[in-house]
Amino acid sequence: MSEPWDVPEELAEITLGIFGERFELARQFAQLLAVEGIEWGLLGPREIPRLWDRHIVNSVSVSEFISPSAVVVDVGSGAGLPGIALAIARPDLRIDLVEPMERRTIFLNVCVERLRLEGVRVIRARGEEYGAKARKLEELPDYVTCRAVSPLASLIQMASSMVPPAVLLAIKGGRAGDEIARARKLLQSRGLVERVRVSAVDGYHLGTVVEVVRKGAGSVVWDGVVPSEWVI
Repeated sequence: MSEPWDVPEELAEITLGIFGERFELARQFAQLLAVEGIEWGLLGPREIPRLWDRHIVNSVSVSEFISPSAVVVDVGSGAGLPGIALAIARPDLRIDLVEPMERRTIFLNVCVERLRLEGVRVIRARGEEYGAKARKLEELPDYVTCRAVSPLASLIQMASSMVPPAVLLAIKGGRAGDEIARARKLLQSRGLVERVRVSAVDGYHLGTVVEVVRKGAGSVVWDGVVPSEWVI
């Protein structure tokens, strides 16, 4: 008998390809989201049928844009999306899960402990606080990730102490174009450029990621419209 957190049949091959031998850890994470995550109010009950496609699979859309053995800071980790999912898919990464709300940090610590995730730390702080301390200690990350936290302009402000030199990878949906347009002046004033990166496996769209880097770092400014089929 299947459980509510089991991977849907149509996603079985995709998720196995993403998580490989760590698929069972991903399934345990789905169970944590479906039980404690719902009980603690981190996700709504209506999200259970969409745990895999809308949340877990979407969270690993940043993975292919992150270099091996990189240091990643996941800002506003919430229920561990994308941070925990990324840690499961990419055990080579060192990841700090940064979250200001106590209840959410407790849940994140439960996930890290139960899933025995190595190289993952839970830090209770706002993104600005973490970034200021990291810059002071000269321990800036290679990447800053976020999902469903704030509009792009606000994210850039929040991560300004880390980006650049770190690369910002923001998982976005169909409103990415509007957010980029509103953030254009801020991007230009800070010498930053952005591009939309589309992540897919075997034709299945995992997610849309807005990458923000220092101008001249190799990215191409994107000025198009997010196609409807990219919307999560």
